[in-house]
Amino acid sequence: MSEALAAVGTAGTDTTVPAVPGARQFWRRLRQRRAALVAAVVVALLVLVALAAPLLTALEGQDPTTYHPTLIDSARGGVPIGSFGGVSADHWLGVEPQTGRDMFARLVYGARVSLGVSLGATLVQVLVGVAMGVAAGLGNRWVDLVLSRITDIFLSLPLMIMALALLAVVPDGFPRPVLVALILALVAGWSTMAKMVRAQTLALKNLDYVSASRLSGWSTWRTAVRELLPGLAAPVITYAALLVPSNISAEAALSFLGVGVKPPTPSWGQMLTSADVWYQAAPQYLLLPALALFVTVFAMTVLGDGVRVALDPRAASRLRVGTGRKREARAGTPVAASAPQTVSKKEEGA
Repeated sequence: MSEALAAVGTAGTDTTVPAVPGARQFWRRLRQRRAALVAAVVVALLVLVALAAPLLTALEGQDPTTYHPTLIDSARGGVPIGSFGGVSADHWLGVEPQTGRDMFARLVYGARVSLGVSLGATLVQVLVGVAMGVAAGLGNRWVDLVLSRITDIFLSLPLMIMALALLAVVPDGFPRPVLVALILALVAGWSTMAKMVRAQTLALKNLDYVSASRLSGWSTWRTAVRELLPGLAAPVITYAALLVPSNISAEAALSFLGVGVKPPTPSWGQMLTSADVWYQAAPQYLLLPALALFVTVFAMTVLGDGVRVALDPRAASRLRVGTGRKREARAGTPVAASAPQTVSKKEEGA
């Protein structure tokens, strides 16, 4: 019944809720966006490197925590011995200044921390945000009011102050990457997700097929699972894809300021913390983690934009520049001549 009512509702009314494409249509639209495909390959390689970090460091014969004092020049303040930061067959990207720890091992293990924290925080943000948003949208006026005010309170909390406060009361034995992921999820991200889901739920619950399911005696939980969640899939997946690079940047910022992941656990943001005093003597110590962060965030952002457009083809891509001119050039229509031709037709009709 709900499927028939959905077809009638979409045929006779105009709604602002985008239609959710099927899996085949989604992959077909995503494959048409070459930038998104390249970004997906880059993200897949980064995830593969993070998962295979123990194997890669075993192939190199190093680990991220072992000190190599013989590979640094103590007379010069701890600068690595050799060219390019001590690059050799045993140390593929050189060693860390002052400690001599292997840079390649710390980079690949840092990828595990950065990607693991960001993906874990995104998962918690989606779960909490969807639950709060759906509950506020389907609840009565008082439930909506209370949950909306709670969401507004968390939305206004400053991330850095809350991070410092939580780090002061949480025992040192608590795993720091898990703590950073929870701080990012519960303070910085789920409230925006909840407000977006609430707005979509309010739009969806007025459609005919959702109203029919509620009038037929379905419980609120069954209505949410069977009728609302499929309609929320597109905006939730889109926003989650854009949350991942934001969480990566936030984790790097917390580690850079000294309130994130602590040594000896490697992290890209933590590596940047002490790299500012070595950028002249050992520039690779600054450039390598900064480049890794840039590539990861840029690839995640491009992939998130491609997912957004593939799920909602009516939305124009924010990264599309000059596509209309390229399409007209391929069709053989001069761009400059198209506008006067349109004007002349209007003048003839007048």
